Amino acid sequence: MNEVDITEIVQAIREDVVGNSQISHMTDEELEENIKERMKRALETRNYHLTISDKAEVVNRVFSSIRGLGLLDQIMTDDSITEIMINGPKDIFVEKSGRLTKLNEEFESEQKLEDIVQRIVGKAGREVNQANPIVDTRLEDGSRVNVVLPPISLKGAIITIRKFGKEPMTIERLISYGSITEEIADVLKLLVKAKYNIFICGGTGSGKTTFLNAVSNFIPKDERVITIEDSAELQIEGVENLVSLETRNANSSGAGAITIRDLIKSALRMRPERIIVGEVRGGEALDMLQAMNTGHDGSLSTGHGNSTKDMMSRLETMVLQGTSGMPLEAIRQQIGSALDIIVYLSRLRDKSRRTMEISEVLGYDRQTKEIIINPLYVFEEDPERTSVKHVVGSLVRTDNKMMKTFKLRQYGYQGEI
Repeated sequence: MNEVDITEIVQAIREDVVGNSQISHMTDEELEENIKERMKRALETRNYHLTISDKAEVVNRVFSSIRGLGLLDQIMTDDSITEIMINGPKDIFVEKSGRLTKLNEEFESEQKLEDIVQRIVGKAGREVNQANPIVDTRLEDGSRVNVVLPPISLKGAIITIRKFGKEPMTIERLISYGSITEEIADVLKLLVKAKYNIFICGGTGSGKTTFLNAVSNFIPKDERVITIEDSAELQIEGVENLVSLETRNANSSGAGAITIRDLIKSALRMRPERIIVGEVRGGEALDMLQAMNTGHDGSLSTGHGNSTKDMMSRLETMVLQGTSGMPLEAIRQQIGSALDIIVYLSRLRDKSRRTMEISEVLGYDRQTKEIIINPLYVFEEDPERTSVKHVVGSLVRTDNKMMKTFKLRQYGYQGEI
């Protein structure tokens, strides 16, 4: 049976169920049985013959349209889709293999799309309305969601979903994607275990959270780890003493907001051995740096930056947002002493995500008044094999000697990186 016929049957059964059943009083199981019974009648009336898989699809789509997320549920089941962008009810774009395509499907109406928005934020215990039209939240599977409602959006409700991987990201998978090599994976493992403070930076969609997820799994399993995120999406495996904290938006009256700054301050009272901040965007950068400078070695975080040097400048700006009157020299000293390693990621012209640079932060130079960056590994393209459509290259060890070896020696490692 073709898609048009199935869509008509789904719509007919949905109208029958909603119009003739007290669905608000039904459990999910009862609703599913009700749908199956009404589907049986509908097929007999229309003399349709569906395969077992078609029947299962009809039941799932009717159930999803009533209790789930409707069309969005169908899109989410496609494992090849990594990101979903809904620009109002009629424009739906998805990312597959790093490339954007527009879907032919559309939502029934603006109201239907807004109903789905309310279901998403309601399940996560958040609010979104005209008074508070922007919200960051997540789906039950951990997928990250950003919602913008009218009147801020001129095209209707905007939903952007970064899908959550079903399997935790591992270093082995990063190696298979070509983002890093086994040699560099061993170096990162050593740096994490030796409690270097590592900051991961890159542009939008460069794979910062994915990379953070992977290196987080190098943390020894007997440590107390506290994660702090806007929307919880880190997948840290095997750590029993794990505390996951998530921010909260203000309610409709403007009260009750819990920020990343609040969570960092609270985390410091929870005897953390490591603090992982999912992403710093503003004044919380100061709190994160102070935490790193007050004995919480081995902390990890991410931020938006278009190069290692650009990230340093952005961190300065973020710290200035969090404090007034702090001299720039003092800010640079904070950054220089808090951070040990910077990992810069990028999305290249062929849409692949690569690790472009791994550098150590040597501190603040009082003469030049700059933070000293020492690149250890840099990405180099192979001039003979690379092309416009396909980038071929790898991280190459520079001639620069690693200078900050104190933590390695404390950890008991006597070799060189």
